[in-house]
Amino acid sequence: MYAKTKPVIQIADGSAENLVRLNALLQDHYQTRLADDGPAALRLAQQLPRPDLILADVSIDSVRLCQHLKANPDTASIPVIIVLDRDDDEQRLRMMCEGAADVVTRPIVQEVLLARVSTLLELKQARELLAHQGRHLEQLVAERTRELAQLADAAVWALASLAEKRHGKTDSHLSRVQHHVEALARQLQAHPRFAHELSDENIPLMCKAAPLHDIGKVAVPDAILLKPAKLTPEEFEIMKQHTVHGRDAIDNVAQRFGGSTTFLRFAREITYSHQERYDGSGYPQGLAGEAIPVSARLLAVADVYDALISKRVYKPAFTHETAIELIRQGSGEHFDPDVVDAMLAIEEQFMEIAARFPDPS
Repeated sequence: MYAKTKPVIQIADGSAENLVRLNALLQDHYQTRLADDGPAALRLAQQLPRPDLILADVSIDSVRLCQHLKANPDTASIPVIIVLDRDDDEQRLRMMCEGAADVVTRPIVQEVLLARVSTLLELKQARELLAHQGRHLEQLVAERTRELAQLADAAVWALASLAEKRHGKTDSHLSRVQHHVEALARQLQAHPRFAHELSDENIPLMCKAAPLHDIGKVAVPDAILLKPAKLTPEEFEIMKQHTVHGRDAIDNVAQRFGGSTTFLRFAREITYSHQERYDGSGYPQGLAGEAIPVSARLLAVADVYDALISKRVYKPAFTHETAIELIRQGSGEHFDPDVVDAMLAIEEQFMEIAARFPDPS
């Protein structure tokens, strides 16, 4: 760290006599450095502590000096005063266009020069203070944004986890489904049928919404939700309403907080439409093909795969190979064929995800 008791003024002039005169005008008020040509001025400007201001005669190729100083981030903020031998509006304008902060002409009056130097130093200090405060504010905003995002993620996960635990599923199921959706989304990101939805901005939001797919089941009676035997037609109609309950919960959040967001849109699509079937035989709306939201089509494959490889009160866990074959057989009927093809292309990733998030023993 370099301590400076006074601001450093760098003086550059090809005339030794001019250097002495300019130095005499400034040395009682500032630390001064002297350079007798442009290259020397550029070298000195790189030395620490860097000058707070440069006073340069136009004769030392001051255009090049200004250009090089402005092109270097380390020296771009150093104000430059150019000294002209005579008042020349054209030359003055050119120097200002090249980045000079001010232009003075000989003969130089000490009081005028000191006033201009002082003003430029104060402006430089004010800019540096504002830049520092701006960076600090950006850090605070970024930190608060991270905290809010973590809080929102925690709330989503807690809600989804509670819903899953009601019917014997685990947080591992949520993690697997979430990562399976992400793997499918990445695989399909460049596909012309999916690219409009699977942007780099949308995929993380879609994955965050994926664990909410069954939150509507909190409104299903235990006698139906936990029934180990096959549901009656009447019971199944009640079970099917979990998609509507989930949609309504998301809609209520959107209304309470002033409207929908991309995340809430994905959450609504996933909760409401993940039980739709590609051939139109699903529920609750009987949507078919492209009418089913992309997010719900991805979730359907991810959720059914995980349900097949997981043990339930009403079924044993199937092998990966059996699950893959059953989903392949459902291509074009239950599932979007392109989503199934994507899963087949990355089935090793599906196996790795399942191994990474096993259910508790």
